[in-house]
Amino acid sequence: MAVIVKYVVERNGEEKMTFASKSEADAYDKMLDVADELEVMLKGSGLLENDDNREAVAMFLAENKDDLLQALKGKKKAPVVKPAPKAAAKKSVKAA
Repeated sequence: MAVIVKYVVERNGEEKMTFASKSEADAYDKMLDVADELEVMLKGSGLLENDDNREAVAMFLAENKDDLLQALKGKKKAPVVKPAPKAAAKKSVKAA
């Protein structure tokens, strides 16, 4: 029988994510803290009245913190090439 250590990140009594290492759990917990602070800031702006949208934007910004910080510093970043959607990636092949 194996013993497995799991680190659970919990917010308001709800399990958010489980990790195998403490450092990963701490990083995720910190990201959630950032998202919470961003959500408060966005709520104060009055720009996003819908709670779900405000939470989604705050989480997106927290997940992309490094890119956000570069943008706020005015530094240009190499463009990100996103993969094409699966439907568009399919090519029809004609028999010759």
